[in-house]
Amino acid sequence: MSKIPVLILTGPTAVGKTNLSIELAKSFNGEIISADSMQIYKNMDVGSAKITDEEMNGIKHYLIDVINPDEEFSVSDFREMAEKHIKDIHGRGKLPIITGGTGLYLNSLIYNMDFGKSNSNEDLRNELYDLYQKHGAEYMHNILHSLSKESADRIHPNNVKRVIRAIEIYKSGGELGDFSKDLQYNENIDAKVVVLNRDRKYLYERINMRVDIMFDQGLLAEVKKLKDMGYTQDMVSMKGIGYKEVLDYFDEKETLDRTIEIIKQSTRKYAKRQITWFKKYKDALWIDLGELSDINDQIALIKNFIKK
Repeated sequence: MSKIPVLILTGPTAVGKTNLSIELAKSFNGEIISADSMQIYKNMDVGSAKITDEEMNGIKHYLIDVINPDEEFSVSDFREMAEKHIKDIHGRGKLPIITGGTGLYLNSLIYNMDFGKSNSNEDLRNELYDLYQKHGAEYMHNILHSLSKESADRIHPNNVKRVIRAIEIYKSGGELGDFSKDLQYNENIDAKVVVLNRDRKYLYERINMRVDIMFDQGLLAEVKKLKDMGYTQDMVSMKGIGYKEVLDYFDEKETLDRTIEIIKQSTRKYAKRQITWFKKYKDALWIDLGELSDINDQIALIKNFIKK
């Protein structure tokens, strides 16, 4: 069976993926599958910078507003749904375009990643959760860092479930490196990866501006509504950048000005981690949107790249 051609458009947060993805879909007769771990949640629009119906400009999008904020959604869930949409889009003679910056989501499509055979040790898991209850999330993340710096760099300290799972796999004889080293390419998909980037100073300015816009667009009201709906900070969704900081503000742990600055700082650090992650994609086409600013030139460059 021949591989399905797939275009992956990624890059750090706020780099400018959305507009180019729409124009690519128009040029290449494509439909878009979101690879963003925050945009899967319903009612979390402002803080996730979710694409609007107007921005979609008639282009069909998938894996946006999939679940409620209190529901779990794993990388394997993403891969299963994404592959289903990829086959459907391709079957209708269109190009599947994956757009987003969640590295593990992208890896699950680019590589063969086995989510079903990793070792499980319930006693060890319970022991690790006991340690978490006693010492907190940062303590557990430090344990993971001592076992595998690379894995610790990929997993946010607040995502305790994933931190503990990674420690469990390592302690049970699994290889944490299996997630990032010596991975075989997905035999069903021919993925062409395009990474967008900008000069760091300008990227950080765009991030700061985006955070200001989020507050202008009603981030405080959005988080208050979610809180009133019963969603709490111990849920993975509410640990997302922007949401957890505003919850702290509501709990009077920080001033509003300090909250805004913390969100900007956290987002800049996240963007830096994303760029480090994307550098592992050896065959990717990198486009500096500051140097190649004309969108028609960007599309032409990508068109030549995917023909190779």
